[in-house]
Amino acid sequence: MKLNLTSIALALVLPTAVFAQDSITSSTGNYPNPYTSGSATVSPFTQEAKRFNDWAVSAGAGVPLMQSSDLTSIKSYGAGKNLFGWSAYLSVDKAITHAFGLKLQYDKGESRQGFVNTKDHVASPSGDGARTQYDALSIIGDVNFSNLLRRIDNKSPFRWALHGYAGAGTLAYRAYRQDAGPVYNQSLVTEVKPFKFGSLFGQAGAGLKYRATKSLDIEARGMYMVTGDDAFDGARTNTINDNVSDNLINITLGATLNLGRHESHLFWHDPLQEIYYKLDVLADKNQDVEVCKKGDADNDGVCDDWDRQLNTPLGARVDGAGVALDADLDGVIDLYDKCVTVPGPVENNGCPWDLKSTVSDETRTLEGIEFDFDSDRILPSNTPILNNAVNYINSSEGSYYVIGGADARGTNAYNQKLSERRANNVKNYLIKNGVNSGKLDAIGRGETNLKYPECDPATKCPEWKNRANRRVYFEAK
Repeated sequence: MKLNLTSIALALVLPTAVFAQDSITSSTGNYPNPYTSGSATVSPFTQEAKRFNDWAVSAGAGVPLMQSSDLTSIKSYGAGKNLFGWSAYLSVDKAITHAFGLKLQYDKGESRQGFVNTKDHVASPSGDGARTQYDALSIIGDVNFSNLLRRIDNKSPFRWALHGYAGAGTLAYRAYRQDAGPVYNQSLVTEVKPFKFGSLFGQAGAGLKYRATKSLDIEARGMYMVTGDDAFDGARTNTINDNVSDNLINITLGATLNLGRHESHLFWHDPLQEIYYKLDVLADKNQDVEVCKKGDADNDGVCDDWDRQLNTPLGARVDGAGVALDADLDGVIDLYDKCVTVPGPVENNGCPWDLKSTVSDETRTLEGIEFDFDSDRILPSNTPILNNAVNYINSSEGSYYVIGGADARGTNAYNQKLSERRANNVKNYLIKNGVNSGKLDAIGRGETNLKYPECDPATKCPEWKNRANRRVYFEAK
């Protein structure tokens, strides 16, 4: 019986322990202990993402005391002796969370109870003496009360932990009795095989663990074993104690070896500690951030570190990038635009020209047709000016040059071609809207006739001046 149950326990324990050791892989994130931070860069659903060990092997030894029975280990009903046997356990432990786990545990031991110590091989003049050899295999739930009840504001590390245990399994035993009398006589009185209906038992208790090293825990444990069998103590009669179950108190001292390559076991980890640690790290980093390191030269409320327009005029409204607002997109910022919602040329403070002032023989020019950077597309803001030009040119007897220009960015050859495309696009627009093609000639002048010559190179000027240089204008022939 002993050999069979022991073989079954080892067959379950050894492969599980081996698998536990092999399945623990090193995390890619650095997490040296449960009180510092780190991060895994892999999927959280793989072994590689684990940062804590969750398998362990435990073993211990102690003293079983038969107390709730007809024959007891401590002063059997006031007349017996104090009799002490021995016990041992071996288990494979799996932490499911930081506060709960499971154990597959094998227990083995021998209790001694009654009026005479059976190991002395002497007859008892007063009453029975008995010993019970038992083997047990059980599944036990493990609750880590220290983690479960830990205050959320307690960020200190801990080395002591209170655990609660409860479980059930199968029990096999042999009870030997030494009768009273002048002749030594010890005999087997009861035997229960494992995996029988009557061999079920339960046990519950508590243990206090101390974290000696990152891999080794020391534990003092007390368990109460309920056998459900009134013959477990080996007594001749079962009339002294009315309890139908002979029960054991098992007091042990053991050790737990945490398996794996990580710094800490999951049972010694409080998730809230990690959260608080990361918040502290972020708080420290926030203190190192220097806002507006380069200042705000144009005093527009946008730091120079990300200000895209460092010379915004004082009083101009700006967007998040520090660029002055131009609501009607006519190239005149709102600060200087007299017609904020109606597009108009720069020369007329952002307001459209009236029909008579669009083209005149005195000025021989038409201003305000501007383009985006590196673009020849006619903008919606240009159409009012061009429509006025259509009416004037059709009513005029003269003919005109449509002249395209560019700012000083880019090569001369590229700007020349870009200015020609701009002039031709405006010319085609006018012809499409009714102007006689014989009255128009398109010319590109590149960057040779800048409206603001000081903007060469373009970096010397604000954007609104460079935009004014990207233009198409008219000259009378």
